[in-house]
Amino acid sequence: MASNDISEHSTISSNDADHHHDDMPPNVENQGGTECKRETGEEEARTILEVIASTGKFWHDWEKLKSLLSFQLKQALSDYPEAEMSSEQQSSSLGETYPELVKRLDEALLSFVEGPPFTLQRICEILLNARSIYPNLSKLALALEKNLLVTSTLTISADPYPPKMVPESEEIDKRNEEPRERASEPQPNSNLVQNGVERVIDDKDDVMTEAEPEPADVDNMTIDMESFEEIVGSSESNSVPTTDS
Repeated sequence: MASNDISEHSTISSNDADHHHDDMPPNVENQGGTECKRETGEEEARTILEVIASTGKFWHDWEKLKSLLSFQLKQALSDYPEAEMSSEQQSSSLGETYPELVKRLDEALLSFVEGPPFTLQRICEILLNARSIYPNLSKLALALEKNLLVTSTLTISADPYPPKMVPESEEIDKRNEEPRERASEPQPNSNLVQNGVERVIDDKDDVMTEAEPEPADVDNMTIDMESFEEIVGSSESNSVPTTDS
């Protein structure tokens, strides 16, 4: 009896653990830099930032999330051609060398100890779409600096972690498939003659016309009329009364 109770309790605990796991955010290893990115996975890391950009909330340990943001920050900055310029060209274009710019922005991010800046949502939006928003590195650096020079912070969210989001392109494909499926369904034959009325399909208009009767055979009609007259004539002659002479 005791073994059954233990087994039943283990099953319930396992189910509770599975349900709790569904609401848990993806794990982010606190390795920092490239190792953090490799452990998390590029697609998973991007999904984490997309959830934050969409909701304005975060569910991960701040130290681990901060390492992920630091790597994403450096990645976004390195996508610009200024990163490949000489030190003199960088100083002329940016007012400082590229390494100095990266260090300054990264230190501003890492300076948040208690939690992320309250501008976290906008920072994630910028890091996810930096090249499409800002045409050059100096504008990107200025936008990041403005969002990092704040003092208010966010607290970790207690809400359930959002379910996996379906990319917008997949939603569009699903919506486009539905009309094609409906169009492929067999349609009833609309050219059948019903109740003496047939549907004539023209290239321009749909016209309803009455079914025309077949033409009568004129020769057969003439023969039938002659026979009818003979029958009528013989019956009249037979009907005339005879008188005794």
